[in-house]
Amino acid sequence: MVFFYTPREDGYVIFVGRDKHENEELLKYGWNTDVWFHVDKLSSAHVYLRLPDGVTIDTIDAGVLEDCAQLVKHNSIEGNRTNGVIIVYTGWANLKKSGDMATGQVGFHGHKAVHRTRVDKRDNAIVNRLNKTKAERFPDLAEEKESYERGLARAVRVAARKREQEERALAAKRAREKSQRSYTLLQVDEKKESNKDIGRNFDEFEDDFM
Repeated sequence: MVFFYTPREDGYVIFVGRDKHENEELLKYGWNTDVWFHVDKLSSAHVYLRLPDGVTIDTIDAGVLEDCAQLVKHNSIEGNRTNGVIIVYTGWANLKKSGDMATGQVGFHGHKAVHRTRVDKRDNAIVNRLNKTKAERFPDLAEEKESYERGLARAVRVAARKREQEERALAAKRAREKSQRSYTLLQVDEKKESNKDIGRNFDEFEDDFM
C-alpha cells in the first residue's frame, strides 16, 4: 500500500510507503523524476515527490518543498518531537542500495547531490491540509515504471525522427541554395561572353566601314 497526498501546487505528486518493506519497493521502482525526502540522522518515513515535466530538484515550488518537509517531520517519531530538524532530499537516481543494508535503509551515490532544508517546528495547518488529501492505493509499481520507461523510449524515438527530418530539410535547403548560386554564376558568365562578342563584332564593323 502507498499513501498519496495532494500538495498545494498542481502537477506534483507526493507519496509515502506504508512501512520499510514498501519503501524497498518504492526504491526499486522509482522514476528519474522522483525526489526522496528523509529526516537527517533520524528515523522517519521515506517521502517521495514526483516532479512534473520541466521541473528539476533545483526549481521545486517553495510551497511544495515545505509540504514535503513538514510531512517528513510529521512522520518521524523523534523528528516530530524535535524543533529545528534538518530534512535531506535528493533525486531517486542518487539513492544507493547495497546488499549489506537493512530493509528500508539507503545511502547516496554522491553526497554533493544531497540537498538540505530546515524545519524549525511543525506547522499544523500544513500537516492537517495534507492529511485531508491522504489516499490509500495499491499501485502496480513495476507496471507503472515499465510504462514510464516505454514512454521515455518513445519520446526519444520521436525526437530522433524529428531531428532527422530537420537535418534532411536543412540539407535540401542548402542544396537548393547551392544550385541557385551556381545558376546565377552561369548567367553572369554567359552575359560576359555575350558582351565580348558584341565588342568584337563592333570592331569588325568599324574595320569594314574604314
